[in-house]
Amino acid sequence: METWLALITDVGFPAAVTFYLLHRIEGKLNTLIESIHSLPAKLR
Repeated sequence: METWLALITDVGFPAAVTFYLLHRIEGKLNTLIESIHSLPAKLR
């Protein structure tokens, strides 16, 4: 049990920050993908 607790303590904070940043970036990526898909129609 102590091994798991140490692992969570060591890796938990970076993992939490990573998931937070991925969550924030996901919305921006979706907007970018939609813009790229609509670009050919705007260029006509």
